[in-house]
Amino acid sequence: MSVTEQEIEVWREKIHTEFQPAAEKYYAGDLKRNEYKGISGGFGSYAQRGDDPKLSMIRLRMTAGHLAKNKLAFIADAIRKHNINKIKFTTCQTVQLHNLGLKPLLDIMEGALDVGIVTMGGGGDNPRNVTCSPLSGLDRFEYFDVQPYAEAVGQYAMKFIKAGLLPRKLKIGFSSSPKNVSHATIRDLGFVARADGKFDVYSAGGVGPNPKVGIRVGEGVEPSDIFLYVKAMVNVYRAYGDYKNRARARSRYIPEALGGTAKYRKAFAEKLAEVKKERKDGSTEFDFIVEVPKFKKTGRSVINHPRAISQKQKGLYSVVYHPIGGTPDPATFLKLADAVADIKGAEIRLSPDETAYIVNLTGVEARKIINITAADTATTTFEMASACIGAAICQAGVRDSQALIHNCVDAVRKAGIPDGALPPVHICGCPGSCSTPQLVDIGFRGSVRDKQSAYILTINGKSVEGKEVFGQELGALFEKDIPDFLVELGSAVAYTGLSYNEWLSLNPDGVSKVAAKYLP
Repeated sequence: MSVTEQEIEVWREKIHTEFQPAAEKYYAGDLKRNEYKGISGGFGSYAQRGDDPKLSMIRLRMTAGHLAKNKLAFIADAIRKHNINKIKFTTCQTVQLHNLGLKPLLDIMEGALDVGIVTMGGGGDNPRNVTCSPLSGLDRFEYFDVQPYAEAVGQYAMKFIKAGLLPRKLKIGFSSSPKNVSHATIRDLGFVARADGKFDVYSAGGVGPNPKVGIRVGEGVEPSDIFLYVKAMVNVYRAYGDYKNRARARSRYIPEALGGTAKYRKAFAEKLAEVKKERKDGSTEFDFIVEVPKFKKTGRSVINHPRAISQKQKGLYSVVYHPIGGTPDPATFLKLADAVADIKGAEIRLSPDETAYIVNLTGVEARKIINITAADTATTTFEMASACIGAAICQAGVRDSQALIHNCVDAVRKAGIPDGALPPVHICGCPGSCSTPQLVDIGFRGSVRDKQSAYILTINGKSVEGKEVFGQELGALFEKDIPDFLVELGSAVAYTGLSYNEWLSLNPDGVSKVAAKYLP
């Protein structure tokens, strides 16, 4: 499914009549930041922190993390045209452009529609970008390609933007294998592929305060029925979501409010029965056609490189590009965009850990992409770390996660910690946990300690399907101590000659012991 011309014109009219007047008032100083946020968020844009000068970001929705050539070309043209100096790959598989004045903001938002990029619903109480296993359709170990279904749901979910009030944002994910890279079992609604070509469906999951693994509300669901589950979820959310207490308005609070898992399943089943009746009564709302990519490219050249991953397609590779903190250097991004434009079948897939995969490459083409991105990518496992944009830009942020991740990488490099001695860390500048610090080996969430900048340390989180564990909170570390803590931990692991996972299996309380002197 793709955005229709009629839909594009509806969104274009909304930009002109709703967003543009509000943006002009905000930039002129005639609309307060909080009032503007209530309008701009629904259009995928937020004012950045600070007023001198007033600047904004825009979130470009990339359903399923799929950054096709025409969309990549549009972004590259916008970067050149407006001299954009800050780009962000996000944990919801979108691309954010930062430090925008009024004119570039309006130009990009409307121009994006011409290539099928709809920013509406990128923020606010709306269905957000539908996430997906980034290498779906290419992964040799997946059950089946879920990307076409994720893209279909992404288009269908757009109909619920401002169509009726949701209590909070709605996050939907698709996973093609038990690796659960997209955290589909921990979303408001998640579709998890099975070996038999069907889906298990999970609901009411989420990270942040009161984190929850989703409740399974569907087993062996036919792919043709997925729209039914989307609408049922929307109706559950509308019926039982908390509209009075915003802090408890996310779907993961609903099961508790209803009296537990069994009662939530019953409530979901009732809403599902209602939408199934709509279809039985003749509604065509739930019908869709999956657009299966027709791709016949193969390769003969071979490459052996740690950043090159073999695809299921014969002779083809995906190249890993992970700029530190998910913020690619604009000059490198432009070179990459130009290179991808010239390679048959190549495109970019964005991952929830802020990695970009350049896919469908022969060995020779992969080598070219590796060389282009070599100076702007992680070179160790630890440097595959993830961080949100942080409080220097984000209104909701309490800590500058970008500054911390760069300080940590610099400290680990300077100390000469070998590859494998530390896992990737995930850092979020606020309790919201958009960078999923609760689902990884080592995570940090912005906090305060003794009136000083601090982060809550969590350890031993996992997101593998069926083995999900939210990390154990050890306490708050002063921000200034975190690089030293990681260097000390990495040194302890390196001394043994083991990898981090091997060391941890032999020293299950090892991280806690190293962290002890940094904790209250």
